[in-house]
Amino acid sequence: MIRLITRSLLVLLTLAGISACAGVKPWERDLLAKPQMELDSDPLQTAFDEHIYFSKEASSGGRGFGGGGCGCN
Repeated sequence: MIRLITRSLLVLLTLAGISACAGVKPWERDLLAKPQMELDSDPLQTAFDEHIYFSKEASSGGRGFGGGGCGCN
């Protein structure tokens, strides 16, 4: 009897958790988006930084690793 109650409770909690998940509609995304959550909060500054990096290192993209450029490192 206790197993039946435990399983019933588990099923009810699972169903309650699943029903609470709601998808975001495409027309709601602009309302929920916050500028500070963007990967690139200032695109103009990023473009300037990438231009300087490209000019100094003679490479483009992939700023996450060292090396490249003239070999002065």
